[in-house]
Order: sequence, then C-alpha cells, then structure tokens
Amino acid sequence: MLLISQNLAKYNMGFPKDAVFRVNLAWVNNIQELIDTLKKHKNHSIFLDLPIGRLKPPNNKYTLKDLITILKSYKQIKYFAISNVTSSNDISKYSKLLPENIIIVPKIENPSSIDNMKEIAKELGNTEKIVMLDHEDLYASLTKTNDSTKFQSYVEKLVDFCKKNNITLLRARGIIFSD
Repeated sequence: MLLISQNLAKYNMGFPKDAVFRVNLAWVNNIQELIDTLKKHKNHSIFLDLPIGRLKPPNNKYTLKDLITILKSYKQIKYFAISNVTSSNDISKYSKLLPENIIIVPKIENPSSIDNMKEIAKELGNTEKIVMLDHEDLYASLTKTNDSTKFQSYVEKLVDFCKKNNITLLRARGIIFSD
C-alpha cells in the first residue's frame, strides 16, 4: 500500500491512482474542513487517522460521535487508524461502531503495543489485517524509560510477528523536504 499524507496535497504533486490518501485528523481544524478534503479527494481511497492521546501539536480532537456520520457518508474511507493502541480494549469500541467496510488500523507507538500484538491482532477479526508503526513515537516511548537501546529489537519483533501472521505492516519509508 502506498499511503500519501494530506500535507503533500499542498504542493500540487500528482499521486498515483492506486495511492491511498491519508488524512491525519490532528491536522484538520474542523469537520467542515474534513468534508472539503474528502470531496476534493473523492477519487482516492482514504486512510483516516484519528489521534488518540496525542500530546504534540497540532492536537485537534474529534470524538467518534463526530465522525460516524462522515464514515457512513463517504464510502471512499476504507481505513481508520487509531493512535496509541496498546491492547484489544483500545480497538473493541471502534469494532462495534464503525461501518463494516472500514478496516481498523492500530497504530503501534510503544513497547506494550508490540508485546500485546497477538491480542491486538485477534481483535482485528477476519478482515484484511493492517498495523501502522510510528517509529518516532516508539523510540520516544523507549527513551522515557531509558530503554532506547531496545528500539531495534522491538521493531524486529513487530516485523517478524506481522510476517508470520500475514499482517500488513505500514512503515515510513522516507520523507520529503521542501521550501
């Protein structure tokens, strides 16, 4: 899956037709702005990213209630990422409320997420299974507990688990700088 950030849309770059357009709600100021973005990118599948427990700016907040109508109305929303998933409990309420056509994508951002991957994967059910690794947040989490030397081993543990269990692991593969 090629996942492209909404921030790149500001630079009039063309996106491949099969690219998935990621909308990180932390960077969306209000529901109307989200609707406008969805309308503008109606020809791409959408990966909606809900920041839960985000501390760094920007930090716009949305409730699931705010989003359910949008999730039901805009069929191009195919993926729904949830930040800071550490256990199946962090996913279960979404599994019950989201439309069935939307794939839940847990964002893996700390060591306990990786330690609990078997439980998290079970909660994803029988649909296509996808998880997203946030390398920076994982590293920051390990640094807070003076365990940053374990970063690479946690990444390898997650990669191995995903390979063995046929789970797509989304990882950042570079960055674009511009003026």
